[in-house]
Amino acid sequence: MTAGYGYPAAGGEWRQLRAADADRDRVAGLLSTAYAEGRLAKDEYDARLDSALAARTYADLDQLVADLPLPEAAVAPAETAAVAEVPETNGLAMASLVCGVAQFVVGPLATIPAIVLGHMARSQIRRTGEQGAGLAAAGLVLGWGAVIVGVVLVLVVLIAVSSLHGTAPGMRP
Repeated sequence: MTAGYGYPAAGGEWRQLRAADADRDRVAGLLSTAYAEGRLAKDEYDARLDSALAARTYADLDQLVADLPLPEAAVAPAETAAVAEVPETNGLAMASLVCGVAQFVVGPLATIPAIVLGHMARSQIRRTGEQGAGLAAAGLVLGWGAVIVGVVLVLVVLIAVSSLHGTAPGMRP
C-alpha cells in the first residue's frame, strides 16, 4: 500500500516526496483500524503511530503499513459508486425567505432584510454556484410585494383622507 496514493511523480520518485499532515493522518487512521481489528499489539501500534507522526516522506509512511491489508476502498476503487457532490444551499437565500415569510408575523420590520438578503444571496449564488436561487427569488418577491402593498395602502389612505376634507392633497381651499 502506498501512503501517497494519488500524488503524481515520475517513476519511483514519489517515495522521496515529503508527506503532508493529511498523509500522516491517513496512515494514523489505517494503524488505528488495524489495532482495532487486532492486527497490531498495543506496543506495536504505539511505536508505529509515533513513527507515523514523525515521518517525513512517503517512503517512511509506506514502511509503517506495508504489512497491513489494504482497506476495501483501495482494493476495488472501480466497484465503489461515484457519489455526486450536491452544492450547499446558500444561507442568505434561506434567511431572505424566512424574513419574507416573517413579515406576516412581525410586520414590515422584516421587509428590508428580506430584500437585502435576497439580493446578496443571488449575487453569491451566481459567483459560487450554490443552490437556493428559488429561495432568494421568493424572499425578494415577498419583500418587494410588501413594499408595493405598503405604498398602495399609503396612497389609498391619503386619497381617502383628502376626499373626506374635500380637497386634493397639497391644495388649499
